[in-house]
Amino acid sequence: MSASFDIDAMRERDVADVAAMDESTRMNEDHLRTELARAWARTWVAREQDDVVGYILTWHVADELHVMNVATRADRRRRGIGSALMREAIAYARGRQVKHILLEVRRSNAAAIALYRAFGFFAMGVRARYYPDDEDAVEMVLLFDQATGKVVKHEDEVRLG
Repeated sequence: MSASFDIDAMRERDVADVAAMDESTRMNEDHLRTELARAWARTWVAREQDDVVGYILTWHVADELHVMNVATRADRRRRGIGSALMREAIAYARGRQVKHILLEVRRSNAAAIALYRAFGFFAMGVRARYYPDDEDAVEMVLLFDQATGKVVKHEDEVRLG
């Protein structure tokens, strides 16, 4: 079932809703307020009417965009919200001639890895025992052709299986 939602910039009034949604990364309200205050942070939320149902937090530093966090409210998953948030970040990156987008994802998070691959991300490394529970992180990157802004296709540089 698909939902109707809008994407816009995250604001102070969204902090409590985002913190409540994202228990997996333990982003509390103080962390989120700190991120909103960073000059290099770019954050967007997905809204169904007035309800925040997803968010993405990125850092734009020099010529790269780093996806720090993407989450969808548990009762709204599998409705295209994560994809829409990623499209927003990718459009932002293209509009500012970013060379690449970087992210880390849990090795066990097959759904997220599949989502990122659908956009053209490839695995470039593994960070062993990266998460507090000692799970590995897969480092993924999306490369842009600087002349055209198109995604550069690239094979994985590490084996995940």
